[in-house]
Amino acid sequence: MADNYLERRMDDLRNGRLQQSNKIQASVSQRKGYLSVNFPMRRVLVTGGANGIGLAVTRAFLKAGCKVAVMDIDREKGEKLAHDEGVRFYNVDLADKDALEKALDNLFSAWKDLDIVVSNAGISTFQPLTEGDPEIFDRIIDTNLRPAYLIARAWAIHRKQFPIPNTFGGRMICISSTRHIQSEEGTEGYSASKGGIASLTHSLMMSLSPYGITVNCISPGWIHTGDPEGLSEIDHLQHPSRRVGTPQDIARLCIFLSLPDNDFINGADIPVDGGMTRKMIYQ
Repeated sequence: MADNYLERRMDDLRNGRLQQSNKIQASVSQRKGYLSVNFPMRRVLVTGGANGIGLAVTRAFLKAGCKVAVMDIDREKGEKLAHDEGVRFYNVDLADKDALEKALDNLFSAWKDLDIVVSNAGISTFQPLTEGDPEIFDRIIDTNLRPAYLIARAWAIHRKQFPIPNTFGGRMICISSTRHIQSEEGTEGYSASKGGIASLTHSLMMSLSPYGITVNCISPGWIHTGDPEGLSEIDHLQHPSRRVGTPQDIARLCIFLSLPDNDFINGADIPVDGGMTRKMIYQ
């Protein structure tokens, strides 16, 4: 009955038998399904924020009205981002513990506190197990895994020393990978580092709980950061979602997890992979 009623009303409208309302309608400038978010002045740190997924995350928070600090080893792109888009840039090799802690001290001094941390930086060096260099394995762990721990530790120490209540609490979002639950040969260092991130997430959830900080993990699948023209139809259609992922897919989830009311999402590992880790494949 309801469907028929609506059909008749639309027919009346088309044929001039019903006048349109003169009420002002909210303008919609974005495409259907687009979520536009404006935060209060949140203070956001994004590691590896000058390239790829990190750059998309950086820009998403800037667009949402946040102050964003970026730590990245890429000086050229980081300085350009600072000049063009107003981020606070630290040229840091995150595997260098002393350099990372010095940058964090500077940031806490400048901003007094952080509201959101996206621990994203990582390297994906693959090497055959029989020919691999253990020092490269260590480098991957020191770049991909240890910085998340060091940042969380510094954040907790800062809040413990300066216990001014932050009514928002905080959000820490760690970027892992679906490779921590599925792998190819030669990915030991990368898989171990990302598995460590997933496990570290729920440990940090407990340790940062007294400070009101939630900790969640995002595990991207195939996220294409290059020219989309380089992808084939097979690349897209093998995914149940029928497309390869984009950095914006991860950035949107970071924004969602950072919404004030989403503090009940805590300790989660959220795959963003177009359904590939749930797809049964036999060859």
